[in-house]
Amino acid sequence: MNLTPQQGYEKLQADPDAALIDIRSSMEFLFVGHPVGAIHIPWIDEPDWEINPNFAEEIRKAMLRIVKDEDRVADSPVILICRSGVRSLQAKQKLEEAGFTNVSHISEGFEGDLNEHHQRSTVGGWRFRGLPWEQC
Repeated sequence: MNLTPQQGYEKLQADPDAALIDIRSSMEFLFVGHPVGAIHIPWIDEPDWEINPNFAEEIRKAMLRIVKDEDRVADSPVILICRSGVRSLQAKQKLEEAGFTNVSHISEGFEGDLNEHHQRSTVGGWRFRGLPWEQC
């Protein structure tokens, strides 16, 4: 399911079992900023910039810490966010292949699309929409 940033935020507020997973690189997560309360599990990260082979298992472990019931992990709400919604859609598909049944992604991402000046956070995204975020 595609969610707007506001829909994702509302889902997180309404469901204590829902988790927001920020799948961007460590550098993006730390230096660009991230949604408050997001769990960081990179889909692709430095130094090799290859897809994380343990991605689904890391998500499973994170969800188990939240729902505390192995039988509920695969059905618990996972909301993915990346920079602009491209990587999170790819990661969503991978999680569904791994048996997760309740995966959504923030279609605008954290920073949104580029504007005519090749700048982000001016057209859409979590940060542009004024939702809670922080950075180091």
